[in-house]
Amino acid sequence: MNVIKQMSLAMLTGLLLLSCGNKEDKKKESFSYEKQAEEPQKQVEDGVANLVISGDDLMKFDKTELRVKAGDKVKLTLRHIGKLDKNVMGHNFVVLKKGVDLVAFGIKAASARDTDYIPADAAGDIIAHTKLIGGGETTSIEFEAPESGEYEFLCSFPGHYAMMRGKLIVE
Repeated sequence: MNVIKQMSLAMLTGLLLLSCGNKEDKKKESFSYEKQAEEPQKQVEDGVANLVISGDDLMKFDKTELRVKAGDKVKLTLRHIGKLDKNVMGHNFVVLKKGVDLVAFGIKAASARDTDYIPADAAGDIIAHTKLIGGGETTSIEFEAPESGEYEFLCSFPGHYAMMRGKLIVE
């Protein structure tokens, strides 16, 4: 009975401490599951296909399919719209060559911390990749679209490939 009283008192004290303070000084942050207005997936300017993809703190890309034409010069911009640091919830964008096993690549990448989760011996498996970024950061890469077909992309931060993946469709 004494343990129950102590736990109840500790919980009540914690609740009181959390509810104290000037609420006007605190920033009001909110999160919404409502779909935000989508940006155009692809714009072609000066012969460059511009793609934008975003990752968040919920381990999700905002797109699971990107399209370009074979041989196009592609500028891909990756935005991390979350708030967490890259050591906790870092994101990158990696396009794999045809036939590369995404799961096997993701497992191998998990141990490549020193190279931002891009395995040093995997250069032959990758078409292009961004650097690793954290919340609020943006990075871009440019590459030439490969031959027609479907190519898998992923975030190679440990474990992210399970949810942060998609297809680059080259027409």
